Amino acid sequence: MGSQTDRKEEILMTMAFDSWAAFFVMGGYAFYVWLAVGVTSGSLIALWFYTLWQHKQLLASIQRRKARRKRLYPLQESAPDPLQNALERNKCNK
Repeated sequence: MGSQTDRKEEILMTMAFDSWAAFFVMGGYAFYVWLAVGVTSGSLIALWFYTLWQHKQLLASIQRRKARRKRLYPLQESAPDPLQNALERNKCNK
């Protein structure tokens, strides 16, 4: 029974390619495989950078709105929030 277990482990640990060179050549399909890997990786990296840029833009927009509200309503501790006003009006209409 021990030899069967060893054989199963040996089968599970067998490499699909004989060498690293064969791995990189991908059986003649290397151009397509590595092009797909590159495009996918590039897309994910671009998406990550775009998300970071968008997050910074959103924070800057929030800061601009706060500064504008502070200029328009200098005497009030907290300026009226348009979203909160809309929610209150919606509650009254129901």
